[in-house]
Amino acid sequence: MYRAYAREAPVPQPLAFSHRTHSGENAIPCLYCHAYARLGPAAGVPSVERCVGCHITAAKDHVDVVKLMEHWEKKEPIRWVRVHHLPEYVRFNHKRHVVAGVQCQVCHGEVQRMDAAVQVSDMTMGWCLSCHEERGASIDCLTCHY
Repeated sequence: MYRAYAREAPVPQPLAFSHRTHSGENAIPCLYCHAYARLGPAAGVPSVERCVGCHITAAKDHVDVVKLMEHWEKKEPIRWVRVHHLPEYVRFNHKRHVVAGVQCQVCHGEVQRMDAAVQVSDMTMGWCLSCHEERGASIDCLTCHY
């Protein structure tokens, strides 16, 4: 049986990114950077262009913003490493959850308090089903397995 375990240690990323700074201290909504979450199954990661939109003027001298600008100048994407994992036979649709009003923190934890994002829940079928049952969402197999 597949089981995605919660991780205590952050996954190494190509650039340091603090969710605490961005979504906590600066109160940037999750959906500003992860705009695809409201549009379809994948939340996606922000494009370099999205980041540069703010960092063209904000924190320009920070070492990782300098690296960000190098990506921008070379027209290279940032190769972020996935943090949250589900089995390949499970389909999680972010849009359905956003439309239903499920806050990102339900699955992703209090990212506004995290310097580096970590997977906080084990994301097992039982974990997901308990949330579906609490909210009156479908527990039909084809809801997540299609």
